Amino acid sequence: MLRFTKMHGLGNDYVYISSIDQSMSELMEDLAEIAQLISDRHFGVGSDGLVLILPSEIADFKMRILNRDGSEAEMCGNAIRCVGKYVYDNGLTVKTSLSIETLAGIKKLDMMVRNGKVELVQVDMGEPILSSADIPVKSDKPRFISQRVEIDNEIYTMTCISMGNPHGVIFVEDVDKFPVEKVGSKIENHQLFPKKINVEFAQVINQDIIKMRVWERGAGETMACGTGACAVLVASVLNRKTQRKAIVKLLGGDLFVEWNEVENHVYMTGPTIKVFDGEININALLSTNHSKDNRSRNYFIN
Repeated sequence: MLRFTKMHGLGNDYVYISSIDQSMSELMEDLAEIAQLISDRHFGVGSDGLVLILPSEIADFKMRILNRDGSEAEMCGNAIRCVGKYVYDNGLTVKTSLSIETLAGIKKLDMMVRNGKVELVQVDMGEPILSSADIPVKSDKPRFISQRVEIDNEIYTMTCISMGNPHGVIFVEDVDKFPVEKVGSKIENHQLFPKKINVEFAQVINQDIIKMRVWERGAGETMACGTGACAVLVASVLNRKTQRKAIVKLLGGDLFVEWNEVENHVYMTGPTIKVFDGEININALLSTNHSKDNRSRNYFIN
C-alpha cells in the first residue's frame, strides 16, 4: 500500500506521493499507466494528475509531474506550491524557504505559515522564455508575439511564452462565453507546437485584473494553472494591456503575479489546500486496467 495526499491549488488538483518516507519502487515501472488510473475521476482517486516528491542532489526536494493522460510535464505552479506545503506540514523540513528541482530547472519557494501549517506560497518562477525556438514554436519569427493562428477557418491572435512549459495566450472579449474546449483542444495539438501547448484565454478587466481560463496540455480544461497565469501576465505586458503586477482570476480563485523588471523573474503567490490522505494498492489498481469495460466489470464482480 502506498500513502498519498490529495491537494489542490485553486482547484487544480493532484495526487501527491512522497518517496522521502516510503518506498515507491512498485510505482515507478508503470508510472504513466498508474498516473492515468489514479487520475481517473470515476475509477481512481480523481485528479488533474500525479505528483511525485523525491529526494534531490541539487535542491531541497525534487518534483515530477504526470498529467492525467500519463505524459510528463516540466512544471506546474499550483503543484509546486502544494509540494512546499506537503513537505513542511508533514515535518520533512523546517525551512520556510525551499528549492525544488523540476524538469524546468530549480524553483524557489517562500512559504507563509499560520498555526504550524502553510497557507500561502510565493514561487520564483524564473525568467519567461520568449524565443520561438525555445518555447518551442515552429516559426520563422524570433518571438511569437501577437501572431495569427488559424483554427477551423477562424483566425486567433496568439502570444507564446514558456514558463518552463509552453503556453499560448489568446485575448478574448468575454472569457466566460468562449468555447475553451473546442478551440483549446485543437490548438494544443496544432502542428505549430512540436511538444503541444497549454492554451490560455484571457480577458483584461483593467490594469490590475486579468480573468482567464486554461486548456492544459494532457489534462483538458482545469480550474487553475499557475504557469499559465504567469504566461498571461507576461503576454499582457508584451501586448501593452497591463502593468507588471496583476491579480489573475481563474475558475478556482485568484493568483497574484508580478513580472519583476529589474531581475526579469516572474513571481506567483497563491494558496494551497490539503483535501485528504489515503492509501492505494498499486497492484490492485493495475489489475483493473485491461480495458474500460473490464475495469467496470472487475469492480462490480468483486
